[in-house]
Amino acid sequence: MSEPPTLRVENLRTHFFTSAGVVKAVDDVSFAVPKGKVLGLVGESGSGKSVTGFSIIGLVDPPGRVAGGKILFKGDDLAGKSDEEMRAIRGNRIAMIFQDPMMTLNPVLRIDTQMIETVLAHAKVSREEARQRSRDALGQVGIPSPDERLKAYPHQFSGGMRQRVAIAIALLHKPDLIIADEPTTALDVTIQGQILFEVQKLCRDHGTSLIWITHDLSVVAGLADDVCVMYAGKVVEAGEVDPVLDQPLHPYTHGLLGSVPSRNVRGRPLQQIPGMTPSLLNLPPGCAFRTRCPRADETCLNEPTETSPLPGRTIRCFHPHLEVEKAA
Repeated sequence: MSEPPTLRVENLRTHFFTSAGVVKAVDDVSFAVPKGKVLGLVGESGSGKSVTGFSIIGLVDPPGRVAGGKILFKGDDLAGKSDEEMRAIRGNRIAMIFQDPMMTLNPVLRIDTQMIETVLAHAKVSREEARQRSRDALGQVGIPSPDERLKAYPHQFSGGMRQRVAIAIALLHKPDLIIADEPTTALDVTIQGQILFEVQKLCRDHGTSLIWITHDLSVVAGLADDVCVMYAGKVVEAGEVDPVLDQPLHPYTHGLLGSVPSRNVRGRPLQQIPGMTPSLLNLPPGCAFRTRCPRADETCLNEPTETSPLPGRTIRCFHPHLEVEKAA
């Protein structure tokens, strides 16, 4: 009997109830992350990927709330848990790395205070042991002279160094699940490579599951096992990372890959997806992508349901790119 996934999200709906109307930031999203595996959550800004991460860890603030669905962490539904129960899980069994490190760091406390208190909040160890764990975590993410750096304040670090400290704090308890919201965007390529190596090692050695939220398909290609492509609050395509990136079925995934410089012929202009992501307050009827899609017709005025035209792949589209498959 196979082991159940670390996380299974079923029909998740997170809505924001504003004076202008209901914003369906996450609308009927489902996926699973097996133990030790990496899921890439990809999409443009405003597609709902970050809100999906906040929903899992219970950090959606009013007027937003989880309006439906299940968030099964090791079989336990997080959607119905109290704030106190979630505080015991957050940082210990589930950690989140934010895009802005100052969402993790307190500007008026030294780094050692913040890291040691984080260890002591969830583990019954001595203060010296907590300091050693903090020191090792800083070394893990490539921070030189960790003993000196522990005595510093966040303002004494560069933006990239602050982000590395935030990542070190997430790694402290070797959690079962890490949700990483574009954590390497502000880092240079060499440090980004080092961080990616460390999180892959953590997944491999400790069975940690990882959700990597990003718009960078090149990172997903080298890091993730599976990928979910989000658009306007829905997962429009999902599957194993190599088949999805080698033969995208949904026109939106096709457009995203077409705009990656390395996949285009040198000297030719990049392919672009026309238009802008629609406002989630005023989505067009039917398929949300149809106003930007070269394949759209009258059928797309209806809401596409999830189908599986190829093994291990799911899409929401009436006119997927299946020409290569047919030719084969």
